[in-house]
This record gives sequence, C-alpha cells and structure tokens, in this order.
Amino acid sequence: MTIRRRRLSEFRRAAPFVVPFLLLFVVVYLVPTVYSVEQSFFTVHRSGLGLGGADTVFAGFDNYVRAVQDQDFIASLGRVALVGVVQVPVMLGIALVLALLIDSSASKGRRFFRIAYFVPYGLPGVIAGLVWSFLYAPTLSPITKGLASLGVHVSFVGDAALPFSLANILTWAWTGYNTILIFAALQAVPEETVEAAALDGCSGWRAALLIKVPQIRPALLLTLVFSVIGTFQLYNEPTTMKSVAPNLSSSYTPIMAALRSLAANDFHYAAAQSVLLGALICVLSVFVFRASARRVDE
Repeated sequence: MTIRRRRLSEFRRAAPFVVPFLLLFVVVYLVPTVYSVEQSFFTVHRSGLGLGGADTVFAGFDNYVRAVQDQDFIASLGRVALVGVVQVPVMLGIALVLALLIDSSASKGRRFFRIAYFVPYGLPGVIAGLVWSFLYAPTLSPITKGLASLGVHVSFVGDAALPFSLANILTWAWTGYNTILIFAALQAVPEETVEAAALDGCSGWRAALLIKVPQIRPALLLTLVFSVIGTFQLYNEPTTMKSVAPNLSSSYTPIMAALRSLAANDFHYAAAQSVLLGALICVLSVFVFRASARRVDE
C-alpha cells in the first residue's frame, strides 16, 4: 500500500509536466496520423460523368497500389534518397571536423565560431532557398558569370545538377546545427581521459579520432537519424528554387507529390502517399539506428 501511495504521489507531481505534452502529442500528431491512415483506405467514386454527385467508398489498399505504381512518386523518393546518400555523410563529416576544431584546446574565439556556424540554421529555409536561388540563377548568378568569363559554362539548375544544388543548400543550412550538437557532446568527454591519452603520447588529431570520437558515437547516431528524417521531408528548398529552375517538377520530392495530389482534390490518394512516406521514414530510421548501434557495440 505504501508503494502504491508513493507511485500515486510521484504521478501527481509529474502530471503538470507530462500531461500537457501528452495532450499536445495526441492532438497535433496522433489524431492527424490516425485520421490520415483511415482516409487512405477510401476513395471518391463519381457517377454520371461527375455530374451525379460523389460518394466516398472503401477502397482497401487501392491507393497504396496506385502510389507504388506511380512513377512520379517513386522517382521523387529516388531523388531524396540520392540527395541523402550524397549530402548526409558530407554534412556530418564537415560538422564533426568543425566541432573538433572548436573543442581543441588550441582553438581561439570559440564563442564567435559557435555563433557563426549556427547562423545559417537560424535563417528560415525559404530565405536560404531564395539566397541560393539567386546564386544559382543562370542570368543573375555571380558564380555562373565568373566561371563563364573563364570559359567554363556551368548550369546549377540543370536536371543533372539539381540534386547536388539542393544538397549544397542543405549542407550549408544544417552543418552548423549538427556542429553545435556534436560540440555539446564533446564537452561531456572527461578531461582526465584526454590528459591520460596525452601522457601516453596520443594528442592532437590522434586523440580526437581515437579518444573523443568513439565517446560521442551516440550523438553522431542522433544527428544521423535526424538528418535521414529531414532529407525525406525536403520541401522548402526545391519549392523556392522553382522560380529559377522551371524544369523542377511539382512532384520533385515526396511531400511535393502529396501536395500536388491534395491540390487536385485527390485527398485520399494524398493521404496514402503521406502514410507511405511516414512508414518509409520510420523503417529507415530504425534501420540506421540499429545498424549504427550494432557498430558501436562492436
């Protein structure tokens, strides 16, 4: 009885902090997710050439079959996968090097560099997209004009270059954010461990790679999973770049494809696309987490 009263007392103390979050989670996340899953199993059936009204009927997995057979939707998944494979390792590698440099005992101006690296993340994605759209625009870009004066003609908005142009924007915007996360993890590395390694002749970059990096693997794993999730949620940057890249389709990314279906009043199909995207992100996140955790354990 004493244990039960103690647990009840602990719950009462924790309730003011936990209950608001749970309510917000249910209203903002859980309810819309369940509703989307439910709507994805229905479709609108129109009769009489669309003049006889419309009925919402149960369609089973027809919307999912349609999404899997939709070449535009599958292509959008392939594009963000390509961006993720190229951009995420490069971004995290740069972030790790920058964090190690800031954490180095020989570094100066730590506060300045932490703020400087974080500034791009502080800008909204739309503004970042506008800035880089100006730098990518064939007729406005000072980079394109400078290269053209040297006899090098480059198009940053061509079909082949678009994924890498988007990857560059993401790297510029998110490297500083991941740098701060990794740097915060480096601050938790015991100084005694680093000093002991220095006494054994392990210092500088050897100590950084052999002593510090292994101890911040959980933080690296966290940034990796977040980056994978963020890549598949790509929307602001390509939407903004459409003004300078007319060849960028309205279904360039999965979210753009779902919104195109939504704009066409195909709500149930858009729900199926969204559910498939969410399920894919969950599976990839679990896979990346388990694969990376297995390597950490080894």
